[in-house]
Amino acid sequence: MIRTVNPATGEEISRYRPWDAVRVETAVERAHTAARHWALVPVAERAARARGLARLLREHRDSMAQLVVAEMGKPVVEAEGEIEKSAVTAEYYARQGPGILADEPVAVEGARAWAAYEPLGLVLAVMPWNFPVWQVMRFAIPSLVAGNGVLLKHASNVTGSALALQDLFVAAGFPEHLVTALVVADADVPEVTARLVEDDRVAAVTLTGSNRAGAAVGSAAGRAAKKSVLELGGSDAFVVLDDADADLAAAAAVRARFTNSGQSCVCAKRFVVAEAVADAFTEAFVRGVRGLRIGDPRERATQVGPLARDDLRAAVQRQVEESVAAGARLLTGGKSLPGAGCWFQPTVLADTGPGMPAFDEETFGPLAAIAVARDDEDAVRLANASVYGLGMSVWTADPARGLALARRVTSGAAFVNAVVASDPRLPFGGTKRSGYGRELAAAGIREFTNTRTYWVAP
Repeated sequence: MIRTVNPATGEEISRYRPWDAVRVETAVERAHTAARHWALVPVAERAARARGLARLLREHRDSMAQLVVAEMGKPVVEAEGEIEKSAVTAEYYARQGPGILADEPVAVEGARAWAAYEPLGLVLAVMPWNFPVWQVMRFAIPSLVAGNGVLLKHASNVTGSALALQDLFVAAGFPEHLVTALVVADADVPEVTARLVEDDRVAAVTLTGSNRAGAAVGSAAGRAAKKSVLELGGSDAFVVLDDADADLAAAAAVRARFTNSGQSCVCAKRFVVAEAVADAFTEAFVRGVRGLRIGDPRERATQVGPLARDDLRAAVQRQVEESVAAGARLLTGGKSLPGAGCWFQPTVLADTGPGMPAFDEETFGPLAAIAVARDDEDAVRLANASVYGLGMSVWTADPARGLALARRVTSGAAFVNAVVASDPRLPFGGTKRSGYGRELAAAGIREFTNTRTYWVAP
């Protein structure tokens, strides 16, 4: 049985019987049929359904947020924000989708020619648990407006959220089976995913998750010559230059690192700070971290909740201990909290750098690593010293200087004097081992379309 467990208390929430091969096959066939019919629906009508979805997301905000809080421990205010961001994204594609997907005329002599963006078909989505609603919506909404169907393999610990989202799409007027949540046992996921990628009824695949899962899905898609989009996490650099306001940067750094209890791909993880302001920044940052309110994620004042699973807590503990053994200094936190649930203290390490787990690996929890840079050149070196390349931010009194530095660091997004975040109006995705392809904006809705050329002679 698939069990969902409240990570704040360790108590079981629900049990779900995994689907066997026959039920998966039935679901795929129904989804494929629904997608074929949906592709024939005019784009204006598809966009109108997205507008209805935005309304329903807001109507069901409280119940959806409480489900997210229960299944993965997200503080309730952040869970509500996740629902609202999904609604805003639905409204964005309801407004902009038809225009983005409109035929693009091309001037040629003696004929009419244009480029069209047409549906691919059924898209398999393998999604993670850390944003149970937003991760699904930022892919599914543009894909549906583009005329595709969705096979959703969500993380097993948020199975309730997956099934609730499936029902929400139907309630919003999307055809039944167009969005199908597959209930698959964890041990069967690699085999089922590989089989679905090879299935001729599945046109493309997208995955947000680990490098191991991404490598498996990406290679399977390559063998099948199918489009894939991979978002594989990150270890974003938060660069503080010597002219930055240390207190202002530190306050932003606390938000950047400990949102979602540190369980976000675009959380800042490596804090690369100029030597001249390192002491002031570190003091203000540690003070801010110590002031974070840890507690029941159902309470509105809570800023840091539990980690979603106990193995995640164990991974953070290992990263702390191995980094300290390698020479890092523990400034605050560093231990699990006693009692039931998957709690870990907000933690800051100083004197980190390449060769330490807290600097080299993706730290998916409340752990921040500070590294001191001698000058801008050294800051670029440290920011680039990562296998990941999702986002980065630079903090400085001179935005032109910050932009010039950011251009020298490889990432999918660069923010100057702002915390990295996704926005439906801008493309989102990574470089290096953070993956490839883009979600959101025009790029995201076109990722899963066939860019088709038409040439009509008289």
